[in-house]
Amino acid sequence: MNIAIVGTGYVGLVSGACFADTGANVTCVDVDINKIERLKKGEIPIYEPGLDELVLKNVKAGRLKFTSSLPEVLNEQEIVFSAVGTPPDEDGSADLKYVLQVAKTIGQNLNKYLVVVTKSTVPVGTARKVRATIQEELDKRGVDVAFDVASNPEFLKEGNAIKDFMSPDRVVVGIESERAKNILTRLYKPFLINNFRVIFMDIPSAEMTKYASNSMLATRISFMNDIANLCECVGADVNMVRQGIGSDTRIGRKFLYAGCGYGGSCFPKDVKALIKTADDCGYSMEVLKAVEHVNEKQKSILFHKLQAAYNGESLKGKTIALWGLSFKPETDDMRESTALVIIKLLKEAGCTIRAFDPVAMDECRRRVGDNVIYCRDKYEAVFHADALLLLTEWKEFRLPSWDVVGSAMNKKLIIDGRNIFDPEELAEAGFEYHCIGR
Repeated sequence: MNIAIVGTGYVGLVSGACFADTGANVTCVDVDINKIERLKKGEIPIYEPGLDELVLKNVKAGRLKFTSSLPEVLNEQEIVFSAVGTPPDEDGSADLKYVLQVAKTIGQNLNKYLVVVTKSTVPVGTARKVRATIQEELDKRGVDVAFDVASNPEFLKEGNAIKDFMSPDRVVVGIESERAKNILTRLYKPFLINNFRVIFMDIPSAEMTKYASNSMLATRISFMNDIANLCECVGADVNMVRQGIGSDTRIGRKFLYAGCGYGGSCFPKDVKALIKTADDCGYSMEVLKAVEHVNEKQKSILFHKLQAAYNGESLKGKTIALWGLSFKPETDDMRESTALVIIKLLKEAGCTIRAFDPVAMDECRRRVGDNVIYCRDKYEAVFHADALLLLTEWKEFRLPSWDVVGSAMNKKLIIDGRNIFDPEELAEAGFEYHCIGR
C-alpha cells in the first residue's frame, strides 16, 4: 500500500516511520527543503526515544522516502495524510492555512481516486472545508475525479509515541463512505492482529473526539492541582488523596498527579481551540475556561513558593538552579512549558539562572537565548545556588547524591514541582523542602 504523509513534524514523522514498519510504502512530504535533505541524510529533527532507529531502519529497507514535492508523488498514492501544523491564532482558534494549502495542492494535481485523511488536530468542520477546497480546484481544472476525505486524529504521548502508535488503546477514524472505510481498514489491518479497536464514526465526531479527549485529561490535571493547593491550606497530603480517589474504578489513577502545570503542543492548544469553537457557537465552556485559568496560575506557583521561602525579601542577585526545561520527560518540547514562565519571572526578579535538562538545552537556548547559564549536568547546575527548582521529572533527577548537591549550594533549599523527592530523606540531609499539595 502506498501512502504519503504531508508534514514531517512530530505527528507526521512518527506516523510515517510506524506505518513503514508495518510494511506500507510511505513517502513523507515537507515544503521545508532543508528538513527533507537532513532526513535523507539520517538526521532526525525532533527528539523522540527510538525514532531515529526506526526511521533509519525503514529508509534502509526502502519503505520510507522523503520529498519536498507533493505533486510529484500524489498520483502514486492510495491515501494522503495531512499532518501539518495547526498553530493557535491570537483568539485561540486553530489556524488552518497549512491544512487548506495541502488540500489546494491536492485539488490542483489529483488525477485518480484518493482518500485524503486529516491527521492534524483540527476543529469540527475542517474536513468539510478540505473537501470544498479540493473540489473547488478540481472544478477550476474542469476534471471529475472521485475522492474521499476522512479524519484520523492522533493520540500519541511525546516520549512514548512509537509504543502508542504500535499498541494504541484505540484508533479513531471518521469516514463518509464504505470505500474509504475499506481502504483505511486495510491500512490498519496489521494492528488488528493485536486485537485493539478501530472505532469508525462520522467525521465531525472524530474531529471532536480528539479535542474532548485532551480537554478531559487537562481537566483532570487542573482539578488535581486545585485539590493540591487546597490540601496545603488544610493540612492534607495530595498523594494520599490521589491514592484514595484513584482507587475508585469510575475515576482511575491516570492524570491525577499534582504538579506545576501542564504544557506541550496538545493540551494548551486544544483547550483553547475547544473554548473558541464553543464561543463561535454562542456557548461558553465554563469548566474549560476554569481549567485554563488554573493551569496558568499553577505555572507560577514555584516562583511564589520561592518568594515565601525567602519571607518575601528581594530575590535580586540570587542564583537559582533549574532541573528540567521540557514540558515533560522524554522530549525536548518546550511549547507552553512551565520552565518558560519560571525563567521569565526569575529574570524579572533579578536572579541568575543555572539550568540543566538532558535533551532540551538547545531548544531552551533557541527560545530564551543567553538569559540562562546552561550547565553540563545536574550537579554543575546547583553550584553556588540559593535554591533548586525541579520542573521536569526526568529519571536521572530522582536519585541524586544529596551530599554533593548540598555541598555545592549556598542555601539547601529545594522546591519540587513534581513531588518526586522524599521529604523525610531531604530533612535528614538538612534541606528545606517544599512541594505541591503536602
